[in-house]
Amino acid sequence: MSERVIPETVGLSGERLARIRRWMRGHVEARRLPGASVLVARRGGIAFFECEGYRDVEAGAPVTTHTIFRIFSMTKPLTSVAVLMLYERGALQLDDPVARYLPEFAAPQVMVGGEPHAPRLEPADTPITVHHLLTHTAGLTYWFMEEHPVDALYREAGIDFVRGTGSLADMVGRVADMPLICQPGARWNYSVATDVLGRLVEVVAGQPFADFLRGEVLEPLGMVDTDFEVPDDKLDRFAALYGPPGGVGMATESPGPTPAGGLELLDAPTDSPYRTPVGLASGGGGLVSTASDYLRFCRMMLNRGELDGVRLLGRKTVEYMTCNHLPGDLAAMGQARFAETRYEGIGFGLGVSVTLDPVRARVVGTPGEYAWGGAASTAFWIDPAEELIVIFLTQLLPSSTYALRPQLRVLTYQALID
Repeated sequence: MSERVIPETVGLSGERLARIRRWMRGHVEARRLPGASVLVARRGGIAFFECEGYRDVEAGAPVTTHTIFRIFSMTKPLTSVAVLMLYERGALQLDDPVARYLPEFAAPQVMVGGEPHAPRLEPADTPITVHHLLTHTAGLTYWFMEEHPVDALYREAGIDFVRGTGSLADMVGRVADMPLICQPGARWNYSVATDVLGRLVEVVAGQPFADFLRGEVLEPLGMVDTDFEVPDDKLDRFAALYGPPGGVGMATESPGPTPAGGLELLDAPTDSPYRTPVGLASGGGGLVSTASDYLRFCRMMLNRGELDGVRLLGRKTVEYMTCNHLPGDLAAMGQARFAETRYEGIGFGLGVSVTLDPVRARVVGTPGEYAWGGAASTAFWIDPAEELIVIFLTQLLPSSTYALRPQLRVLTYQALID
């Protein structure tokens, strides 16, 4: 792990960074968050790593620097790295049709009208490619969306990779049976695409996806607390999951006004699904992790593929991954609403959002920084130009409840003094 440093030695103001802790404390005291942890690293040193509140409110157990959190969609960048490792080995190409490896996607149909139970369909005019999956432009969707009739079909078919049972192959097969919401490549729509990539990895690699991710990514990086389950000897570090009273679960937007505060327990550590061995490893949202572990992943990315003598990806591959792969920003081809990122001024790479224009995005930042978040309000971003890594971990579902991410961005960047 990186060493703790005096903030001023890496161009950050300790006095200004202290505002982050007051911000966290304010959210905890108002019962908007159960607890939280923020880590800010710059130029190889940790300038700020503080915790507030509780990992388990009912038990009175505080958040610590070793608390284990559900990171949900912060799993996606790790799965994308696994795919790109196979790409570097010549095992696949990004423009390969997915059906070359997953034949169930050989003849996708696009819903162009009608109702969920009487859809009007037409054949896709181009195959779904690996690149489409990496960029969420395949025409897939999520069961918790409330925007398109196909979303309802996913719910009826039980397409839920995080809470679902059975095998990854079976769940991906259900996805392949669903119509697409649009022609492949036509629009950006957040989706189960990264879960399909997990299945792609296990077919191409010839081993279960969870085994590949552990053996090729997590273990080489020394991410010792990151996995699809929480064993008995780590249970006392595992956080509970909360939502606002009467919340909307995984939904992408909270109805009505912003909640004034209050917490409802959604998943207690002792009887959580994460306590049992995983049968269906979700590459889109299945991991738990700690701030220290996720920092190791971020350091590898900031170091352009290498950490402590272990290289997962080549420098050019990381640069390619973190470029914008869309024809413009998300606003030009995105869905109507989404909590994890703004649309204006933000593009998308291979598994991460990419800042194109902070002015258009209406938030302080740097062109070229890349990021993503998770459904329980977690987030990370990496700013190569500033040599900066920020990790925010909490457990509040959904991530659209409060504007935590833009607040933290301002609080972080205002502390730069060089």
